[in-house]
Amino acid sequence: MSIRRQELIRERIEEDPFITDKELAREFGVSVQTIRLDRLKLGIPEVRERTRRVAEQAYAKVKSILAGEIIGELVDISLGEAGISILETTPDMAFKKTRIVRGHHIFAQANSLAVAIIDASVALTGSANVKFRRPVYAGQRLIAKARVAGSFGARHEVVVSTRVGDDEVFSGKFVVHAIPEDGGTME
Repeated sequence: MSIRRQELIRERIEEDPFITDKELAREFGVSVQTIRLDRLKLGIPEVRERTRRVAEQAYAKVKSILAGEIIGELVDISLGEAGISILETTPDMAFKKTRIVRGHHIFAQANSLAVAIIDASVALTGSANVKFRRPVYAGQRLIAKARVAGSFGARHEVVVSTRVGDDEVFSGKFVVHAIPEDGGTME
């Protein structure tokens, strides 16, 4: 069973490199320690290292903002098309009394991803129409997916959906403007 489980774990991590040991343990009905041992035997790094490796490749493609300006870990990007980022929420992002993550962190992840996927040297958010669907609690992992829904010259409409697991917690439609190198205006 151990070898078969290890094969299944390898396949599952190839499908979703961002899956945690805890999620794998729940899925396979074993302890987190068992998953860690299996992963070590397979030579598969922990989720942080897997995420970092994927992120390094994605950050190299971004033109419009610097890597340090992106909120969350950029894990996939196709300039002018789509992108994905992951944000591990922490207690310092949340209200102490309720442990609910402050909305500006969720918005910042979505907004920076919307700007990052634009294929331009300089891009700025012109407007945003957003909806916060349900509270996010400290410790939950936010996965934001953005796609360019339409481009009209230098004006780009970007749709972003942020999830915790299967639940959508945030959605937004951003109008992002590519700014000419000469510092022209947003129209």
